[in-house]
Amino acid sequence: MKTLTVYTPTFNRAYCLGQLYDSLVAQRNNDFKWLIIDDGSSDNTKTLVDSWIAEGKVEIEYYYKPNGGMHTAHNAAYERLNTELNMCIDSDDMVSADAIDKILDFWSSHRADGIGGIYALDEDKHGKIIGQPFPDDLKSFQGWGCKVIIDDNGKVIPVCGDKKFISVTKILKKYPPIPVFEGEKYYSLYYKQHFIERDFRILILNESVCIVEYMPDGSSVQMYRQYVRNPKGFKHLRELMMDMAPVFKIRFTQAIHYINACLILGQWNFFKGRRNWLMVLAAIPFGIALHLLTIYKNRKMVS
Repeated sequence: MKTLTVYTPTFNRAYCLGQLYDSLVAQRNNDFKWLIIDDGSSDNTKTLVDSWIAEGKVEIEYYYKPNGGMHTAHNAAYERLNTELNMCIDSDDMVSADAIDKILDFWSSHRADGIGGIYALDEDKHGKIIGQPFPDDLKSFQGWGCKVIIDDNGKVIPVCGDKKFISVTKILKKYPPIPVFEGEKYYSLYYKQHFIERDFRILILNESVCIVEYMPDGSSVQMYRQYVRNPKGFKHLRELMMDMAPVFKIRFTQAIHYINACLILGQWNFFKGRRNWLMVLAAIPFGIALHLLTIYKNRKMVS
């Protein structure tokens, strides 16, 4: 049994998946397996993966499913995880040099009950850290990790730039799968992390383990389009974050996005089921402005 699963949801990414494969083959430590979730690709992804399996350089598990969006591919991965640790590496990214060694050495030294996962850093192809590293004296936290971290002394520490989350599999599996709404193909992949960070301590590995590239067809680049195509999922996420976020600035920002999602859905009763109705009321003008921006951006992308 391997210790770590690197899992990769992919959709028609045969043209770039090879760089991730090469980065995994180059690892000195092979105490991992690669789980590929093919979300309905129509290119030569399967043929390519079959050739890698035949080479036998990396332990690979391949699973094909009908296209349902990246969050459904993550749910399929969660069902198949059986190693102690796991992390997602996107199909257009790579693991950094000796990433597996870094993760497993760190885990061997810091493994303990009550740990839900590890935060590590991402870098770009030029070796520059995405955003900012964590403060040197921050070794762990519990309670919140999206946008900001609240340390044990109550200090608010901004989280700047994407970070890599390595989760403890038995903890990840405690929580429900990412919600799926009929007709929608996007939901935040951070969903389970909100609960893990609330209930368990998260360790800080202040080193890069992933090389990130933002592709033109990636979900980050297409975010305004995702708003319009997946408003039920966005509304559900914003409601969750308005309730869970420990910092008012984040809750208010989520309220703005919540208004936008309601408007896309044609739902004008913004206060239904909301106990923080004063914050929602204050967010309405900003939510309308975001809605107009969203419509403008989508029209511009179409044209």
